[in-house]
This record gives sequence, structure tokens and C-alpha cells, in this order.
Amino acid sequence: MKNKYVVDTSVVIERLISKLLKEKKIKGTIIIPNAVVAELEAQANRGQDIGLLGLEEIQNIRKIKDADIEFMGDRPTETQIKFAKAGEIDAYIREIAFQEKATLITADFVQAESGKAFGLKVMYFRTRKPVDKLQIEKFFDNKTMSIHLKENCYPMGKRGGPGNWKLEKIGKKILKQDDIKTIEKEILEKSRVDIESFVEITRKSSTVIQHQNLRIVIVKPPISEAWEITVVRPLTKLTLKDYKLSEKLLDRLKNQARGVIVAGEPGSGKSTLAQAIGEMYVTMGRVTKTIESPRDLQVSPEITQYSKNFSAPGELHDILFLVRPDNIIFDELRDNPDFQLYTDLRLGGSEMIGVLHAATPIDSVQRFIRRLDTGMIPSVLDTIIYMRAGKIEKILCLKMLVKVPSGMTESDLARPVVEVLDFESGKLEFEIYSYGEETVVIPVSENKESSGINKLAEETIETELRKYTSSVEAEMVSNNRAIVYVPERDIARIIGQQGRNIEGIEKNLGISLDVRELKKDEDIDFDLDEDAKNIRFFAEAGQTVDVYIDNEFAVTAITSKKGEIKVHKKSELGRRLLKAIQKKSKIELRG
Repeated sequence: MKNKYVVDTSVVIERLISKLLKEKKIKGTIIIPNAVVAELEAQANRGQDIGLLGLEEIQNIRKIKDADIEFMGDRPTETQIKFAKAGEIDAYIREIAFQEKATLITADFVQAESGKAFGLKVMYFRTRKPVDKLQIEKFFDNKTMSIHLKENCYPMGKRGGPGNWKLEKIGKKILKQDDIKTIEKEILEKSRVDIESFVEITRKSSTVIQHQNLRIVIVKPPISEAWEITVVRPLTKLTLKDYKLSEKLLDRLKNQARGVIVAGEPGSGKSTLAQAIGEMYVTMGRVTKTIESPRDLQVSPEITQYSKNFSAPGELHDILFLVRPDNIIFDELRDNPDFQLYTDLRLGGSEMIGVLHAATPIDSVQRFIRRLDTGMIPSVLDTIIYMRAGKIEKILCLKMLVKVPSGMTESDLARPVVEVLDFESGKLEFEIYSYGEETVVIPVSENKESSGINKLAEETIETELRKYTSSVEAEMVSNNRAIVYVPERDIARIIGQQGRNIEGIEKNLGISLDVRELKKDEDIDFDLDEDAKNIRFFAEAGQTVDVYIDNEFAVTAITSKKGEIKVHKKSELGRRLLKAIQKKSKIELRG
């Protein structure tokens, strides 16, 4: 009596039956249920490549000499195909095996266990096992960032690093469509058996696969005019130490920033920085998660990576609110649901790092404006880090004030304004506010015509504030706002009780003042000498210095080409200096 074998969809997709027949590990009648063929056809019609692979396997079985094949059973109904994942078709296949007293061959663990429960003979093949390298990996060396394979073209590769790469020919043979299809088939087969690989997205004309550390995008007609495969590989994994961040920025990332956006053009190193920040949070003992599409960040095992592609609408939202991680990395924000999820998680109390494509730093804010009310923007994002060529080029921070926007003068025009400031200098660069029915982003910057006026205004402010302090520096940041830097000991005197002094100063000047601490200048080495008429200081030539007597500001001077400053003894300053020398008081030069 001939042995009978019933195959299910999983073992056909894995292309195991033709292999078993050729190796003579099975011999007898191969029964292929019509339900299997129908399921493969449905997958192929939905654009899933595994359906085509399964149909090709059936063709290969038919070509094997002496292979005895029977197609059996009714085609499944539309409902059975719809609920195939719930086990409808698997149950139908088991029924055929039971009726024919045949051995069930499967690569599906649940199907194998169910078959045994019904008393069937079962051959189960576990397909999750290590695999050899893909053909595409031969195109990579330690300097290759990505490879680009397209039919009727030479294989090309980007070699170098972020911002410093060249597109070079990496193959001697023009690829034909059959070559691309062969590579695609190998990628799909390996992705099914490699436990470190995932088919992230599968559509009729495109497939995205994360194979170990390779992100593979396969596109075919009609979306593209020709078959192409793009493979991207991360070259390096950096830590925050490699970026040499300032202590000020590190402190903000650790203790202050709650809504961070890492922005830049494609290939600028945004995701690399985001994953380095994530690793820092892990070392701080924080629970950190990622949201990715596809999952291609190279992070430590302590960081759980969630995929948008495998989650139902709202599923990640629920999971993250239940899990309550300390920090979430969102790589990357693309469409409205992404921005909505980022906003909800941020307003729900999670500390977020979002990765976003943007041509300029302010463009990343622009992408939030049409999705948020103006007043909510600083609550959702407070820090923007802009990347270019793998380096941090610009850092912006946002805060909300009620003020008269720059360029307007009437006090009754005051309104809520989002200020966008340069993080390192504190200089105001943009203002965001409602104007009529529109939300506008206005750049605030000096031009050549206004620089002279601003210089005069700064001198006027400094003169006014010298009534309260010996040392002051003013910086105009807009037409009606300035930052003033004074020694820490004088800040309270300038502010006054309940802010009365600063209010009076602002009223007199007609300018809003932001009072900040003036960091102590560095002491300058000098020699002191005197002759019959002058007291002379000798220091480095051509520099501006401040003279202090017992820590009190005396005068600002510029050293000559010989490095000399002369003070006549009969002048007021000369008499002060002579008295200080006689008393051996502390005399300093600061720069």
C-alpha cells in the first residue's frame, strides 16, 4: 500500500516538499488540498510574494520525475479564506488527512500539535534555523552605507560617511530583471527562516524587510518603472561621548528636555544620535522603548523595539500607556497618525525623542504647527537638535510668553508668543504667534541697517544700568527686547523689591530687559610699572581689558601695539591707582 502525504500551506511556502522528494525522504502520493492552492492564490492576488513562492513550489513538485500528485477537496469559501489565520483552512486540511489516513506534513507548530491531538501521523519541520549570508552582502565593505540595485543598470553603492560619500559602481555586470527577481526571492526565503529578520511591510508593489542590521526595500512596477532593491546598513554605532556635547546640552537632555526632536535631511545621522541618547537613558536606569517603522535602530537588548507595521490602530498607544516607559524614541515621524501618537504620549507625561526629516531647524517646528494649537507647541516639543553630515549643527529651544511681537510697538497688541531661541546663546531667532486666522513664523534677526541703531541702544542700556552695577553688557535680540549681563551680586539690586527697579528702567528705556548673570572674565597676566608721569600696564598687544581695583570695575582700555596701557598719575584713575599701590590693594586686568 502506497504511503499518502497531505501538505499544508506552510510547508509549501517553505519549499520543503520538492526537497524531500529529491532526497527520497518521502515516497508515495502527495495530496495537495485545493484549499492550499486557493490560499496561495489569495496571497498572490494581495501582492504577497509568499503566495507566488508557494505556487512556484507546486510547479517544481510537478516537474519531479515519478512524483505522484493528487489535488483533493473543495475550494474554501470566501469566509474560510478570510478567517484562515483563525485556523479554518488548517482544520479543512486536517480533515482530508484524517479521511485519507495520510501523514500530515507541516512547518506550522500549532498545526502539527493539532494534528497529533486528532490522532494523525505528523511530520513537522522546524524552519527557524541559521542561514548563510545573502548575495547582496557581498556588495558591502566597511565603507559602504547602502547599495542600489536596479534592472538594466550597474549595481551602485554609497561609500563614505554622512555628508561625505560618493555613489560608485560596485559591480561589473548590468543587472537584468531576472537577476533582481532571483535576489528578491532569496531575500524573502531567508527572511522567513532567520530569527533576526522580519518582513515589516508587504504590499502589491513594495516590500520592506529588516534582515539583521540591513534595511531592504524592494519596489516593482507599477509603482516604479522597473524593479529595484535598495539596501541600507548602519556603518557605525556612536555614543554621546563621540558627539562631544556641551555640559549644558547634556544637562538639558538628562533633566529638563521632555519633548525632543532630532531633525535633519536624509542620511544626516538623526537616528544614530537618537539611539545614542536612548543608550544614555538606559545607563541612567530608565525604562526606554522605541517606536519604529521598520525596526532598524541598533540598540542594546534592554531597549524594547515596537513596530508600527505589526500593530493595529491604537494598539501601540494602549501598550505604551500601560507599560509607562520613562523615555520613548519615535523613529520616525511621517504622517498625521505619527504626530498624533507623539503628541498624545508627550501630553500623557512620557519623555519623547522624535526623529524627523527637515531641511532646516525651523522646518521641524513648521510640521507641528498645522497639527497643534499654537499654545500647545512648547508643551509638546521644547528642544530641537538639527543634524548635518553626522554632526550637531544647531540647537533650538522653545518657550511661551505673553508679549508684543517683535516689530510691533503698541502695547495692546500683546498676545501669546512662542519664542524659538538659539540654545547656546539664548538669542531669539523666531517668533510664532496667531495673526488674524493664521499662525505665522517670523524670523527675528539683525540686518546691516539696524545694527548701528542696535549698537546705540546697547550703549544707552549699559549707561543706564551703570547706576546700579560696575560692569554690564547689553545685547539687543529684537527691536524691543534686550539681554543684559551683570555680576550676580548686582542682580537683586537691579530687579529691586517686587521688581520695581527693573520696571522703572524698562519704562524709561522703552525696552523689555532679560537680566542674566555675567560670567566672571578670565584674569590676564600683566606687569605694572610707573615713571615720573604715568602708571603703565604691560600685557598682550591689541586686546580689550577691564581694570579692577579690589574687585571694583575701574575702566575699560585697549593695549597698544607694544602691549602697553598708560594712565596719567594726575588723572582721577591715576590717583586711585597710586592710592591702591600704596595700600597694596588688589589690582587686576580681566578680558
